[in-house]
Amino acid sequence: MLVNFFDQLQVPLLQALAGGLIIALFNTLGAVLILIWPKPSALTLNFGLGLAAGVMLSASFTSLIIPGIQYGGILPVLIGLSLGSLALGVADQLIPHFHIIKGQEGGNSSMRAVWLFIIAITLHNMPEGLAVGVGFGSGEISGAIALMFAIGIQNIPEGFAVAVSARNAGLASTSYAVFSGIRSGLVEIPLAVLGAWFVQSALPILPYAMGFAAGAMLYVISSEIIPETHRNGQHRIATAGLLVGIMLMLYLDISLG
Repeated sequence: MLVNFFDQLQVPLLQALAGGLIIALFNTLGAVLILIWPKPSALTLNFGLGLAAGVMLSASFTSLIIPGIQYGGILPVLIGLSLGSLALGVADQLIPHFHIIKGQEGGNSSMRAVWLFIIAITLHNMPEGLAVGVGFGSGEISGAIALMFAIGIQNIPEGFAVAVSARNAGLASTSYAVFSGIRSGLVEIPLAVLGAWFVQSALPILPYAMGFAAGAMLYVISSEIIPETHRNGQHRIATAGLLVGIMLMLYLDISLG
């Protein structure tokens, strides 16, 4: 039924817009969880972020790297992979942001730590929105839907983590903490449309774009999410979450593809 819905939209830009809205709604669901679960344990958050990393890791290969190689060969994907990781690496160095365990990174800033953390999660969400847009721009609807669901699912713990961090930092109210979690995922909507437009404007760049989106996500996983969940001695539960995330994405890829 969902495949038929996206088929009826026909235009890849509209499909990407719908996909971006859906993953943003998953992010909203995660943020709203704080209303019924205001004080989750660190164990729970690390498992959730580990799951997010596992989903992204698996999706990078099953929905981006492998299809990109099938479409245009290994070299364009490797070039895109390098550029994507480089772009996120530069952004990581230049844009001030904050990690709960590691602390502040990037340039100097007098902003409150919670805003720097929200910026960090927003940086994490950028390649995810781009990946969904590239997926729909490729024309492979079933694969794009699997990727959309995978990123949407991992958006739940990310949105929840932002809301919890905002509340713990003393932002005005729990409702405003929810708004902070929702806002961090909104960047995915325009980037999904941008990714589809970019691919549709020049189809030969599709394998480069797939590699770029995958490289950006892999950078986030290796440089940000996994180290953050391993710093407080709860690496085993985070690793368990990562493995569950990988298996979940593989199941989605097979069942929807």
